[in-house]
Amino acid sequence: MTTALRRQQPKRLARKLLAIRQGLGASQTEMAKLLDLKKTYTVVSAYERGTREPNLIILLRYARLARVSVETLIDDKLNLPK
Repeated sequence: MTTALRRQQPKRLARKLLAIRQGLGASQTEMAKLLDLKKTYTVVSAYERGTREPNLIILLRYARLARVSVETLIDDKLNLPK
């Protein structure tokens, strides 16, 4: 019997995504448009609550908007620049 290995999820990602949106002064609806999401603000809300994790393309878009590396977003040891 094999056990499935679970990928470790970043613990601080949701807070970082919220901080990026707030730093941009964008509403969740505006952020969804900036991220070129087809869905509404509810997806952004789920990212910020940590109930849903963005895919790599969306993480890259967040990183570009914040002018940080994707590594900064997913590495819990790294902080967003002030």
